[in-house]
Amino acid sequence: MAKKSKGRRSQWIMIWFYPLIAIGGLFYPLLGYLMLVMMLFLIIYAYFKARYWCGNLCPRGAFLDIVMPHFTRDRPYPRLFTRKWFRWGIFGLFMSVFISRLTATGGNLIAMGGVFVSMCVITSLIAIPLGIAMRPRAWCAFCPMGTLQESLGKIGQRQRKHNEVKRLFWYCASVT
Repeated sequence: MAKKSKGRRSQWIMIWFYPLIAIGGLFYPLLGYLMLVMMLFLIIYAYFKARYWCGNLCPRGAFLDIVMPHFTRDRPYPRLFTRKWFRWGIFGLFMSVFISRLTATGGNLIAMGGVFVSMCVITSLIAIPLGIAMRPRAWCAFCPMGTLQESLGKIGQRQRKHNEVKRLFWYCASVT
């Protein structure tokens, strides 16, 4: 019996960006800039909503939630994937490769778009086999953008709590 595809409405909308960038970008590299727009949006949005992007708006996450349940062995992934040092190590590795590849383009806009597309394809070549061998979202356990979003979300949450305490202090001081 086939597994029923799940997915939120937002995921059914966002899933179409995944093949557009990963496949369409191979023929038209400027589509890679859609990844840049998404990355900038998720970095800003993460400050307020942490990993909301991951579960609701990420095109790859939508693909992994909707398509991969039909192919997965549904086995737990190693705890290593959730270790902070491993996640930040993967983040550092991907960002250093990403930055060095962008620098190597010499400012060529088409080549820079191609770097975004190739990073999408490379991470897909990691995410899909992991999703088949383990759970559909095994990649998401250590996704570099998810790691960054989680940290930005914690910073934003601490800042909002700090501001709330400050407001409460000033309110109490003005009342007395």
